[in-house]
Amino acid sequence: MSHTLGVRQAQKQKTRQALLDAALELLAEQSLSSLGLREVTRAVGVAPTAFYRHFRCTADLGVALVDEALGSLHPLIRAAVGGTEDSDQRITRAVELIERHVAAHPAHVRFIAREQHGGVQRVRTAIRDQLARFTEEVREQLAQDPESAGWSEDELRMLAGVYVDQMLITASRFLEAVEAGAAGEEERRRLSRTAADQLRLISLGRTHWRD
Repeated sequence: MSHTLGVRQAQKQKTRQALLDAALELLAEQSLSSLGLREVTRAVGVAPTAFYRHFRCTADLGVALVDEALGSLHPLIRAAVGGTEDSDQRITRAVELIERHVAAHPAHVRFIAREQHGGVQRVRTAIRDQLARFTEEVREQLAQDPESAGWSEDELRMLAGVYVDQMLITASRFLEAVEAGAAGEEERRRLSRTAADQLRLISLGRTHWRD
């Protein structure tokens, strides 16, 4: 009996993931607010009623995509801003991590970039909540730096928000280069240099904030 339940659960999870994957592919050409559940189920090859075994509506599916796109990034964000290296080394590592992530997961990055200001409120809220978590995690890392001596918690949170916003902007620009294909290779290298310089500029401002 337990084996049968395990097989059913595995099949249910497989169908759920197929719905997410199909939706993500369809969202390459449209926004979530215009996506119909019948489009998604048709792409997977299941009946429309099967959709409701996993999601109550397309907004539910969108929130699940947010979790899939951003939920796994928390270790990456901590790795990007943590460590004992100097500021330049951390900046170089952060840009490299962002670039590799965009190259590996362009569809997820595109989805977040589009839906962050899209027409589905629950999805906008889910993205905002995840970004707030990133900001807190970056703030905790920044608080451990000697340069943070004398900074208030609110000041560190403000700085963390600036870093997170800049990382999002960098990811969006890398996505444009990825979608340009081979013709965008030189642009990608230019973006890497510019992104590093922009983060250095933020870091430089940090050193003089208490002045």
